[in-house]
Amino acid sequence: MEVEVIGRRTFLIGAGASLAVAAFLADLPALAQEPVRSIDEALKKVLGDATPTESGITLEIPEIAENGNTVPFTLSVDSPMTDASYVKVLHVFAPGNPQVGVASYTFTPTSGKAAVSSRMRLARTQDIIAVAALSDGKFLIGKRNVKVTIGGCGG
Repeated sequence: MEVEVIGRRTFLIGAGASLAVAAFLADLPALAQEPVRSIDEALKKVLGDATPTESGITLEIPEIAENGNTVPFTLSVDSPMTDASYVKVLHVFAPGNPQVGVASYTFTPTSGKAAVSSRMRLARTQDIIAVAALSDGKFLIGKRNVKVTIGGCGG
């Protein structure tokens, strides 16, 4: 039986890769957290005990969505986006869906503006809620009702 000797460089590369994989696996429980199923639980998780201000968030979402599978939305937050004052995270919630959390978007002062456009799936007619976490620890909240119709009929 022949024994193969590996070089120091190959060993160090393999050991470094093993440590990186171990660090990722140690964080796996945080990545696979149980989804939040109620809006109260989701808001508590984001806001803690803070009271959000109902201003500063613009939600552009159709009032009536003929197809709940692909509802377009654009969200923007009125913020200077400077080092002293910026939007850190923008959360989107759909309380009528089986899983309340739709998306969370992270920003930095170099983002330029706090705005996103995407599509979401809505299970039924409901209020869409957006929460912005600001760099100064304050929160903004906005909501808009979207009526999901089935085949163009009320739903």
